[in-house]
Amino acid sequence: MKEKKWYVLNTFSNKEKQVKETLEKLLKESDLEEYFGRIHISSHKTFIIRDGKKITREKKVFPGYILIEMIMNSETYRFVKNIPGAMKFLGSKDKPKPLSDKEVKKILGVQEGDDEEEAEINYIVGDRIQIVDGPFKGFKGSIEKINSEKEKLVVKVTVFGRITPVEVSYSQVELLD
Repeated sequence: MKEKKWYVLNTFSNKEKQVKETLEKLLKESDLEEYFGRIHISSHKTFIIRDGKKITREKKVFPGYILIEMIMNSETYRFVKNIPGAMKFLGSKDKPKPLSDKEVKKILGVQEGDDEEEAEINYIVGDRIQIVDGPFKGFKGSIEKINSEKEKLVVKVTVFGRITPVEVSYSQVELLD
């Protein structure tokens, strides 16, 4: 038997979880289960403050895509493609391209190394945010600097018609979609 490789499946928007659950259910009922490994939706946890309460949200890293560890052949290809909500594999039309080991480690390494107790907030310079607490509540801006040790962000907001950098903590902001 060939080695399982990771493939990227494009799904309808916001149907990633449904496709994953359907695929897992149908695999249990089929004789193809041995050809499949893990099925993964890349996401990370973010925290927002709403009405003074800290809320944890799961945000997809690659909306519209799931990763499937599998042995690709015509039978497994058709099996996955017939799942409702599944569109196509990444690669050429009839020849899906597997991810390289380096790509897989980069994508999965972050999630597998995370400790549930210490969920990390993944902000990126340039992310659009809204300040939801403090003196600048209601202001929207973009992240200019990140200080992960102090859990602070420097955000550019417009105050009295001028772009002004303000420092806020992670708990005072919410990522805009």
